[in-house]
Amino acid sequence: MAEMLEVRNLVAKYGDFQALFGINFAMAQGGIVALIGANGAGKSTFLKAIAGQMANKQGEIRFEDREIGLLSSDEIVATGIAMVPEGRRLFRSLTVEENLKVGAFSGRTGRWTLDTVYALFPVLKERRQSAATALSGGQQQMVAIGRALMSNPRLLLCDEVSLGLAPAVIKDIYAIFPTLRAEGLSIVVVEQDIDTAIRAADDIYCFMHGRVTLHGSPSALGKDQISAAYFGLEERAHD
Repeated sequence: MAEMLEVRNLVAKYGDFQALFGINFAMAQGGIVALIGANGAGKSTFLKAIAGQMANKQGEIRFEDREIGLLSSDEIVATGIAMVPEGRRLFRSLTVEENLKVGAFSGRTGRWTLDTVYALFPVLKERRQSAATALSGGQQQMVAIGRALMSNPRLLLCDEVSLGLAPAVIKDIYAIFPTLRAEGLSIVVVEQDIDTAIRAADDIYCFMHGRVTLHGSPSALGKDQISAAYFGLEERAHD
């Protein structure tokens, strides 16, 4: 059975600085995969490369058995991939509802409309005429996720959705992932907190210095092994 998303030997650079070194990655349809690692490990760069936001990259990126590595970001959205960017990046001059509508620019039809996004996040319906950036951090993250859903993706890329949020709010955000999976979405999420990643994901990839240092299911790997890879302890033990 073909993987939903398969990446082979992905290399990415910012000018002369190489950020990714031959990344291999695969996930099945309906999966939730967490990318963990310290700041600067290459996790966000990896998502940007998939989403068509990295011009200087090499390697193969296949989505639903189609090569998408050379497509532009808007073309990739049209194939069924949406990004929830780090920092949310909402439009300051637009209301909550206007920000959500921006997500529908690709014209893809499906389950997700204003009504279904508001059913998922009722507080956004209450605040729909408010400036998006006037909301709390957690509510702004809901807008960012809702905006991505409005493109009716099959794969959702979530970059640091818990960044800067209180633990209770993070729990609420992650609580929607099973609902999204039940609606047919697959999810890749960048997460720095190991415990959150272990609870949320079926599969984990640990990044360090632009390379994958560990891959497997949380149950098979165990927290100690995941923590060691995260902090580079296994690497140091072999120096």
